[in-house]
Amino acid sequence: MKDLFTIGEVSKLFNTNIRTLRYYDGIGLLKPTKVDEKTGYRYYSTKDFERLNTIKYLRTLDMSLENITRFFENKEIDVMEELLISQKKQIKERIDELCRIQTKIDNRLESIGGAKNSSPGKIILKEIDERRAAFLRKDIAITDDLELPIRELERMHDLEPIIFLGKVGVSIDKSKLEKREFTSFSGIFVLVEPSDEKQFSQVHTDTANDSFIKAGEYLTICFHGTHTQAPVYYDKLLTYAEENGYAVCGNSIEITLIDAGLTNEISNYVTEIQIPVCK
Repeated sequence: MKDLFTIGEVSKLFNTNIRTLRYYDGIGLLKPTKVDEKTGYRYYSTKDFERLNTIKYLRTLDMSLENITRFFENKEIDVMEELLISQKKQIKERIDELCRIQTKIDNRLESIGGAKNSSPGKIILKEIDERRAAFLRKDIAITDDLELPIRELERMHDLEPIIFLGKVGVSIDKSKLEKREFTSFSGIFVLVEPSDEKQFSQVHTDTANDSFIKAGEYLTICFHGTHTQAPVYYDKLLTYAEENGYAVCGNSIEITLIDAGLTNEISNYVTEIQIPVCK
């Protein structure tokens, strides 16, 4: 039986890149049995095979080279057990994070699909569940760029910029709605998805900073355009409410479902206005 194997032979036997084997040698993880002083050629023995096989197995479990090195420095059952338990915990955390991302993608696809299939100008009465939101209460002219208030909202609630996509809304106070004053908003908010609830709650341990949009019946209408085109649709909703015996019972919710984050064509924007009503 052959005693020593070249790095090329080991590479083929274990389907491992030669550069990887050289790297393992460089960091002391897998030293060859012999190195020719004249040529620098590396030679490995079958004893090295067992170590390389263990390395490959642990790498398939996505264990770090640092932890693999630690195991070989303390090659005991308890050390391996500890490393595997720790790795399992890390994998579970990554799975949870990927599931959270998948949920966010599903929610976004559902939102886009609903917006694309909406009937512009059609008034619909919807029963909407309670929603968690982070609010910034301030007057914002309807013609103002919302980017600065969004950044202020972000800083106020320690929110990550990524959670804003497709979930930013503005609101008009009930008193202004009743007077049909649509020249300014009374606040800006970002909806907190259920998948972000845990992270948001960890930041906001003081419930005074938390806000909820109440569940209930909402008269809703979608239109193509931005917030600056909204007044005519507010007026349409309020007229419908009066004619059908509904009273405004809260602040409006206005969300751009499709905006500049998804398309350059303003004509493809979809904005929805929701006004809470009661008989």
